[in-house]
Amino acid sequence: MVPTSSSSGKIALMFPGQGSQQVGMGAGLHREYAIARATFEEANDVLGYDMARLCFEGPHEQLMRTDFCQPAVLTTSVAAWRVAQEHGLEADLAMGHSLGEYAALVASETIGFEAALRLVVERGLATEEVASRVPGQMAAVLGATDEEAEALCREAGDVWPANYNCPGQIVASGGRRGIDRLVEIARARGFKTRVLDIEGAFHSSVMLPAADRLREALAGVRFSTPSMPFLSATTTVIEAKAERVRGLLAQQLTAPVKFTQSVRTAMDLGVDQFVECGPRRVLVGLVRRIRTDVAVLHVGSPDDLPAIVALAQARADARRLGDRR
Repeated sequence: MVPTSSSSGKIALMFPGQGSQQVGMGAGLHREYAIARATFEEANDVLGYDMARLCFEGPHEQLMRTDFCQPAVLTTSVAAWRVAQEHGLEADLAMGHSLGEYAALVASETIGFEAALRLVVERGLATEEVASRVPGQMAAVLGATDEEAEALCREAGDVWPANYNCPGQIVASGGRRGIDRLVEIARARGFKTRVLDIEGAFHSSVMLPAADRLREALAGVRFSTPSMPFLSATTTVIEAKAERVRGLLAQQLTAPVKFTQSVRTAMDLGVDQFVECGPRRVLVGLVRRIRTDVAVLHVGSPDDLPAIVALAQARADARRLGDRR
């Protein structure tokens, strides 16, 4: 769905997080567009290994590792955004889901791509180190309201809401025993649950040591005032100050991802078109469950570009129409 030329709504960029990776991601963009190839080559130079080969060929086991998948998802997402930008896409704000906020900050020119790559490598190592010492898990509670899911977490103990993905889909994070209790209690109350294939209590207080380590890495990075408004999924508001963003990236590791609330904030700000840039249509599906009457697009392969061109043209037409008025 693309807005008509009379649309005066705003466009939000969305960038997915860990879990969106898959072998083959970005291959079509790399094959067809020089800017995508340059993005992967930049990642190669920074990280010292062949990012394109990892993304396109795997192996799957390596791509699933946190220290590899985080820079891989970031690279693929930034490549998709740069290709969309070359095809005329202009956005009004940028947002991301967890890891995806790093790509959003690259798109908003708050941090450079090289700095973002180095940070997500450190982020992955920091969280993996904690996860290896403190076994944890994550589980989705399906069909519960936010309040019901929060109450279930409190009752289970040692479990906290980690991702507010969309209405009826809350992911909880905590110790393995706590997650086991949560699943048992939730199912007894008639809710469906799904234990995720993730070893670690991400977006919970368990990750405080990782946040401290990341904070040290963040101290050495130059942050700029966003050139495009950045909507934080931690605070669910536009964050305009560079130093605030620096602190939020550390806080992000222990705070829940409030994606549902962020999407609603974006719509309150006038957004009626969301464009996900990344490997798979992950956030597109979540937005559709948050509000069915907004338009959503995805950029992950060359086949997605005609819709982006049409959106860019519709926006240009709307602007011309507004100028005439």
